[in-house]
Amino acid sequence: MPKIMIIEDDPAVREELTLLLANEGYQSIAVTSFHNIIQQIKEASPDLILLDLGLPGQDGLALCAKLRQDSEIPIIFVTSRNSTADEMAALCMGGDDYISKPYNIPLLLTRIKVVLRRSIPKAEPDYTEINGLRLNPTKGTASANNLTTELTRNEIQILAYLMANAGKIVSRADLIEALWNSKIYIDDNTLSVNITRLRDKLKELGLTDYIKTRRGIGYQI
Repeated sequence: MPKIMIIEDDPAVREELTLLLANEGYQSIAVTSFHNIIQQIKEASPDLILLDLGLPGQDGLALCAKLRQDSEIPIIFVTSRNSTADEMAALCMGGDDYISKPYNIPLLLTRIKVVLRRSIPKAEPDYTEINGLRLNPTKGTASANNLTTELTRNEIQILAYLMANAGKIVSRADLIEALWNSKIYIDDNTLSVNITRLRDKLKELGLTDYIKTRRGIGYQI
């Protein structure tokens, strides 16, 4: 859940923004004390800041400039100052977007989504999917055809290496060496046993010939 900090001195606008964000599923933090705002930002570590220009004691532009000295937290200016000069200054100072009050609510929410999408890195998937089989090393499972089976540590490592080299022929020696480098001791006989067990589990998922044997060469997916 993205965390958004609201830096706005108008209580009515602050409350409205808080409600809007909550309804959209965001976690919001509203600044009510305008002293040591930079410290409040560091402690809250928000994913996005909605920042007014006219703040008590410190202009929003100055605050943005100070924040940009050591932070890349996205900033959307939401302000009643609607001159081109103000907008240019805000963007040049490091703002990511500029919205004038009274704002259009759907447009504001869309701008928030766009800025967050640009700034929050997408998490890498914790699974690999090749030819209809999904391997999830974290959960220790393989899934296909709406069925799931649990794998041992060796089976996970063998299947992961073969899937990483899908389409290529992997020799038994290369497979053993790869597992050895992963701190998993496995000899030729152990490899054969694990391959057989792995194939049996894949058959239960409806994948009868998923791991092919290339006689005298190795294995291939």
